[in-house]
Amino acid sequence: MRVLIDNFLDYLSLERGLSNNTREAYGNDLKFFMENLNSKKIESVNKVTRDHIVAFLMAGKKRGLKTSTLSRQLVAIKVFFKYLEQEALVSRNVTDSMEGPKLWKILPVTLTSKEVERLLDAPDLEKGYGIRDKAILETFYATGLRVSELAALTIENIHSSEGYIRCTGKGRKERVVPISGNALEYIERYMNELRPRLSGEDSNRTLFLTNRKGPFSRKTLWALIQKYARIAGISKRIGPHTLRHSFASHLLANGAPLRVIQEMLGHADIATTQVYTHVDQSRLMSVHHSYHPRS
Repeated sequence: MRVLIDNFLDYLSLERGLSNNTREAYGNDLKFFMENLNSKKIESVNKVTRDHIVAFLMAGKKRGLKTSTLSRQLVAIKVFFKYLEQEALVSRNVTDSMEGPKLWKILPVTLTSKEVERLLDAPDLEKGYGIRDKAILETFYATGLRVSELAALTIENIHSSEGYIRCTGKGRKERVVPISGNALEYIERYMNELRPRLSGEDSNRTLFLTNRKGPFSRKTLWALIQKYARIAGISKRIGPHTLRHSFASHLLANGAPLRVIQEMLGHADIATTQVYTHVDQSRLMSVHHSYHPRS
């Protein structure tokens, strides 16, 4: 369970871009929860029930914890179990049926179209690994892949003539995702100009290779995007998931049906995709407040 919590906290930092203070708060609350479970000899998240969570909160109430503290602890537990559900690490999310304070709504960070352009133009194609990095950034934004999905792409997953890629998502479900001609152009250049030097005589079929001739990890891809965000002058805290969010919200803003976006993102439940309607509503509200004479 400790490993799962650590992975969850990394996810909050690397893919959701939450601050160190928020990460620490979630970590402390989940540490106390885990210790409570361990005292009851519960060592698997799949053995946790709603009653265990209620008992943990009631014990805190008896110790005199404030309602705000108990609410925060419940939020931490609910977000943690939502993450476990998304990663297919629990058979069911026991917090779904729990009544309590409204879950903090953390809208995903997205880039504007101009910020995306600056980010995609940041790699220097004439130096080092610029052409590979350009291909990676273009692929992220063109397809909305999860970081693990992009890292696992193989040469055989790319279908240039048909204009799509195949990827394996959560639950080992395979899906087809359209990809732009621009992204395919840079993938082809990378495969012709740089990849042969990175792969050498190795039979590794992974598409994107590091300078150590191996596949990328989540952390190395996050660091790559952070590097080019700095070069592009983007002050937002972004990572691979930011390009996935931007891909979806830009499609929605330009009229793409929510069901189609759901299929491209590989969401099992359309409720997960609906968060992007809130992102777009936020943009519309901002425009209204900025330009309407009576706002």
